[in-house]
Formats: sequence, structure tokens, C-alpha cells
Amino acid sequence: MKRILIGLIVAALLAVGGWFGFNLYARHRATAEIEAAFEQIRKQGGQASHGKIGFDLPSRTLTIKDIAVDPSPQSQTHIKIAGVKASGLSQGDEGQFSADTIEISGIAFAIDSTVGPSPVKSDYKIAQATIKDYAGTIRARALPASNAITDLYRFGLEQFSSVSASSVEVPSIAVTVVTKADTASPEGGDLTYSGLAMKNLRQGKVEATKADRLTFTFKVAQPGQMTGELSNLAMSDFDASGMLAALDPEKTNDDSIRQLYKRVSAGTYTVTSGDARFQIDGLSVEDIAVQPSKFRMSEMLAMLPKDQSAPPTPAQARAMLEKLADFYEGLRVGKIEVGKTSIATPQGTGSVNLIRYKDGEIAVEGVDTPSPQGQFRMERFALKSFSAPNLLRWAADLSKNAGRPPVPDQMLALFGVLAGAEIKGVTAPFKNTRKLVTIDTVSLDWGQLIGAIPSKAHVVAKFVTPTDPSDPKQLALIAAGIDKLAIDLDLGAAWTEQSNSFALTPATLDIGGIARAQLAITLGNVPREAFSADPAQFMGQAVRIEAGSLAFSLRDQGGVEAAAAQYARGKNVSRDAARQALADSVRAHREEIAAANPDAGAAVDAIASFLETPGQTLLVKLTPRAKAPLMQLMQLLQTDPQSALAQFRIEASTGL
Repeated sequence: MKRILIGLIVAALLAVGGWFGFNLYARHRATAEIEAAFEQIRKQGGQASHGKIGFDLPSRTLTIKDIAVDPSPQSQTHIKIAGVKASGLSQGDEGQFSADTIEISGIAFAIDSTVGPSPVKSDYKIAQATIKDYAGTIRARALPASNAITDLYRFGLEQFSSVSASSVEVPSIAVTVVTKADTASPEGGDLTYSGLAMKNLRQGKVEATKADRLTFTFKVAQPGQMTGELSNLAMSDFDASGMLAALDPEKTNDDSIRQLYKRVSAGTYTVTSGDARFQIDGLSVEDIAVQPSKFRMSEMLAMLPKDQSAPPTPAQARAMLEKLADFYEGLRVGKIEVGKTSIATPQGTGSVNLIRYKDGEIAVEGVDTPSPQGQFRMERFALKSFSAPNLLRWAADLSKNAGRPPVPDQMLALFGVLAGAEIKGVTAPFKNTRKLVTIDTVSLDWGQLIGAIPSKAHVVAKFVTPTDPSDPKQLALIAAGIDKLAIDLDLGAAWTEQSNSFALTPATLDIGGIARAQLAITLGNVPREAFSADPAQFMGQAVRIEAGSLAFSLRDQGGVEAAAAQYARGKNVSRDAARQALADSVRAHREEIAAANPDAGAAVDAIASFLETPGQTLLVKLTPRAKAPLMQLMQLLQTDPQSALAQFRIEASTGL
């Protein structure tokens, strides 16, 4: 029995000794791995140190105190960490480890980098960070030798893409940014992120990221300080591979489209500067992607002038615009929505209910803003099929002129920047009066570009404007009691390649209280080559164009009575006598006109009848008797109008 007891005691002592021995071995191995990682940084020319290392075998918990790392003299990056505690450690494949939980406290790191020619220093302070279900490499990648912001960004994304975690939580991040004192405002400032969390990180992809709040204060030249706050920032389905490809020098031929984010949204965003306050109630951006061959951030930043005090040369400015055009072409966004936006100043508050970008259309809705003459309101303004890259290329092409006016080709290229514009629901003060101009709709659309020239266009305008006593041309309308003009215009024109015909579809102009007119014109044998900004080419092709039919209708809505009233006042006669006198003045030329073209006599009779009886509709139709070259006809109209009219059959009539 005594021997058995002694044996058990010896076994227990050996077990305990073995346990402590293994524990010491595990701690030694952990220390060796950590020291090897730090030695790797030192071999690359950096500085790295740490304090006490602890390892608890039962809970597989590693603790490290007082970490300080300066990766390399070139990187100008400095990192300090008060403590790291990793629980539930296990080692996977060679150079890999995982942990159930990693808690990091007292993080402080500074980055001195450059954005173009401008040095930027950023200091980050994080009190606490917690990572769940972490897996990654034991040793970090080597920092780049360059301190360019794009190289540092690429390094961070590569390191980020090598780890995975179920969640990352950071209660707060404090950032201080300092820029060179003589660079453009803002000069620098402080930012604070609160409630930052990331969910499901794996191979550079993040399912969801959110920050409860971002506050900032920046120094500006005037009024001295700018403060702001952003709430409820959220991002979904981030994929770092797209940005890594855009930053990779080997991916300049990668024309694929790489998604960055599925959706980015935020709640209220406010900025206050002096007496002005800017606020957005919310915003969202969907389907953000890049094309690596065009979205070359490093190339874009490299083109920024090194000496900001000297303006770029015209050649440098043009090259920068062309590179910027490629850069924007490489950025794809499916949809952008900006909620109600307001700007409050001592002069008043202006607001916009919604700004939206989708499928190339930029729309601004619900504008309400003060002006010196009164309140301006607009329901909607839109640019259709807008292309920022084409706008930048157009601007780059204009910069070639070196002070000379643009040539026609350059101005016409603006049609390729967008395909139309629309304004709806405008009420605006009319000059310094209390009257309003109201716009129901103004819409312009064009397309079917041949070179830079549209071969199809449509204009719609419907608005009401007060008559202007300061305009001598409108005095007759005011004398007739017309205090406003209601304009309704609808004009369309299109070229058809199959038939080589050009048609001005019934163009309608309705002036409320005066008249409603419609005009339709067709042209034949219009060659494609006629759509040219080169005057010589246009004139060479214009001789082939033939005049087609013309149809015109005019319905009196008060214009005849207004003309008669003005004539009556001027001649001191009755309105009936005035109408008769106007009709007689037309008939006085009947025989002269009918001599050249008998059909024209009927047209003169119809016009005279139209002036005699208010409220009628005048109809006139011209049809060519044979082929009529348009250019010859226009020259003949200037020298011998009657002979020009003789080439057409004329039908004219009136009716109520």
C-alpha cells in the first residue's frame, strides 16, 4: 500500500512537472513565433519592440503588452498598441493561426503619406477593438517602400484580403489629419467614428459594415472652422478585389467590371460653416463598380502638378482632363439618391427634395429657394443620358484653341455629352414685379447623331409669362387688355435614312388669347453627308435637297380682334371698319399676286376673309408642281418671290 501511494505521488509530480514543462514550451514557442515576426520587420529596416508576452495553455490565450512598430524609414508609418489578448488560439497550416476572440486595446498609429504633391499626416487612436473568429497569417506582409497613398492603400487591402473574421467591433476611432499649411483649404482637422462594426469578412469581402456616427471639425480659411456630422453609415457586399485590380500595375489591360459595393447609404448629414448650415436627410448609392483598365488612381494622382503655386500649362490641363475622363469612365454607379437637401443662410433657406442619378439621367426635384426678387420653385429639372467622361473630353478638346473661339465641330460635340434636358413646374418672380412666370414643361430631346450632329430632335414648351410694359413690341398686346402670354410649343423634326427625307412634324405654337398655329414641312433627297459641320461639305450636299410640301394652319383666338382694336384706336374708326380696312389692304395685292400664280389669288381671298371674321381657322397648303431644288428656291425667294410661289400648287381656305 505504501509503495502504491509513493508511486501515485511520483506520478502526480511527474504529471505536474510535465504540465508546467509543456506550458513553458508552449509559451516559449508562442514567444518565438512573435519574436520571429518582429525580427522580420527589423530585417526590412524597420523598428519593432514589445513588452511582456503571456500564454495560458488551458484557455489557449496569448497576451502581448506594449507593442511599438516603425515598419521602415520610407513608409513613415508608426504603430503603437498597449495590449493584445487572443483567446482560443490554434495553429492551422504553415504560417496561419486562428483565434476565437482577439481584443486589442490602446491602438495608436500615424501615417505620413502624399496625395499628389501634398503631404498628409493622419493620426488614428482606437481605445478598443474586438475581433471574433479570426483567421490569418502569423506574419504581416512587408510594407511598401513608397509612402504614396495609393501604395499604402494597396498594402492595406492586400493585408485585409488575407484574413477572415465573423465580426469586427470598434466602439470609436479618433482621427487627426494635418496637411501642408500653404495648400488649399481645408487645412486639416479631427474626425471621430462611433459604433463601427463589420460582419463576415472573408478573402477581401465584407457582407456588411456600419458606423453609427461620424463627426468632424476642419480648419478652413473662411470663416475659420467647418463642423459636420453623419449618422447611420452602412455598406453592404464590399469586395476588395476590384480596387486591388485598379491599383495593380499589371492590370492596365483588365477591361472587366469589378463590383466594389452593392450599396452604400447614410442617414442625416450636416455641415456648418459660419452662418451657413448644409443638411442632407439621407443618401444612398447602389451597384458601385470599377473597370481596372480605366480607373487608374495612381496615374490620376501622378498627374497633379508638383508645384501648386504655378498653374498647369494648356497641354498639362488637357492631358489631365483626358485622364480624368478615363478615370470617370472606369467608375460605374447604378443609382444615386440624395434625400432632402437644405442650405440655410442669413438670407434665407433653400431646399431640394431629391437628387437622383439612374441610367444616365440626373434629376433634381422639389427646388424651393429664395431670390432677390422672390421665391423660386421648380418641381423637376433633368439632364438625359448625361456623360461626365464625354463632358471632360469636350472640355479637353476646347482647351486646344489657346484663346481662339471654338470651331463648329467643337461646339456641336456638346450634343454627345447628353441627349436632352427637361424642366417642369417652375414658378419664378417676373423681374421686379409681383407677377410670376410659370413653366409647365420645357423639354428638349435629340438623338440619332451623325458625327456630332443630331438628325432627330423634339422641343416641347408650355409656359405663361406676364406681358412686359417695358418692351415696345408688347404695348399693342397690353393695350388690347392682354396681361399675360400663354405659350404652348411642340416641335419635332427627324431624318429618315431609308427614304432620305427630312420632316418637320406638325410644329404647334399656341399663344393663349391670340392664336394657335401649326406648321408641317417635308424635304426630299436629303443625303446623310449633309449632316456636316464643314460648310463646304454641307453646301456641296445641300444642292441635292428638294423642297417638299408645306402645310400651315392658323386659328384665331383673339389676335384678329386685338389687331383691329389697335388699328381702330390709331385711325379713330370702329372695330368693324378696322377689320374691313385690314382685309382690304390684303386684297389690294390680289391681282399682282394672282398674275404670277392663279392659286395664290385664292390664298389672298382666304387671308382677307380670315381678317374680316374673328375666330376662324386659316388653312394653307403648298405642294411642288415638279422637283424643286431647295437652294435654288431660297435664292429665288430673295430675288423674285412670285416666281418662287409659282412653282407650287396652293390650296387655301377658312372655316370656323
